[in-house]
Amino acid sequence: MSAAWTRCLGAILAWPPCQTEGVQSRRERLRSAHLYLVCDEQTDDFLGSALRGGVDVVQLRMKQASDAEILRAASRFARMCRAHGALFILNDRPDLALSAEADGVHIGQDDGPAAAARDAVGSERIVGLSTHSPEQIAAAAGVDYIGVGPVHATPTKPGRPAVGLELVRHAAAHAGAPFFAIGGIGPDNAVAVREAGASRIAVVRALTQASDPECIARRLRSSMTSSPEALVGST
Repeated sequence: MSAAWTRCLGAILAWPPCQTEGVQSRRERLRSAHLYLVCDEQTDDFLGSALRGGVDVVQLRMKQASDAEILRAASRFARMCRAHGALFILNDRPDLALSAEADGVHIGQDDGPAAAARDAVGSERIVGLSTHSPEQIAAAAGVDYIGVGPVHATPTKPGRPAVGLELVRHAAAHAGAPFFAIGGIGPDNAVAVREAGASRIAVVRALTQASDPECIARRLRSSMTSSPEALVGST
């Protein structure tokens, strides 16, 4: 048995086969989340695999799609997330969040003020915000969580320089809201991100390009939740 498969098997045994939706509020579920998937339109097979592996939050990101295309995909994403007790977040479009049956919306620094997003989705839904500097972290008021990154250079954010682990350490010490480290994070470096102070990570390619998304999701989530002793030699 290979070392990689042994690690995957250990993560599988450490995590129940399927998440179930409880009575927690959206914000309570957000606070207990550890693994966040950001992706464009994907098949139900892929989503089911990632969710079974332990993804807590899924963000649908369709930058160039029409409203109708976004809502069609959102209908499937919302259904799949509900079935696994995961939160469903819509990227960039506060105006579509309610129609999409989303649990919330995620905006970037150039997508208008967070207060406007809050007005659009209401007080019961989640608002997330991307941040890339200590100043933006400090200014992130009125949101339920922030994304911090990109920790490493990534083609999903062309032209945006990596912020490195130092900004993760800063967020761990100073962020006023739960934060997800994001940007080039995968099984080989997730432990280092945790050691820098993150208990939550967001990923894109680590799952969308994985041959076995369920196995990789379990490994990533285990990187955030296992005891330090269990993580020795796991990367």
